[in-house]
Amino acid sequence: MRVLLDECVDWRLLRDLEAYEARTVRQLGWSKVRNGALLRLAEADFDAFVTVDTNLPYQQDIASFNIAVVVLRGRTTRLPDLRELLAPLHEALANVRPGELHVVSWRDVDR
Repeated sequence: MRVLLDECVDWRLLRDLEAYEARTVRQLGWSKVRNGALLRLAEADFDAFVTVDTNLPYQQDIASFNIAVVVLRGRTTRLPDLRELLAPLHEALANVRPGELHVVSWRDVDR
């Protein structure tokens, strides 16, 4: 599974995604590429795109892309809050299909 982390996701989350072939937008030099164009670029080399941009599903027709999108909705976008979402993120990544949107929310995590 090849996973791309959006530039708005703390890059240190890569350390928790060792089971995947994960990269960041910044590592690829795509920081200036915007949402639709970024998804088009990403769909050629990645299976899933992980973001914290909760507006992305309203701005893009996810079903038209050959990549799955996972939106992380932590209490904040800080790394400790995103790490609370790791178990459901791994579950989402195990079940995603191209063109699907999965929202992983802190509200759905048992504490």
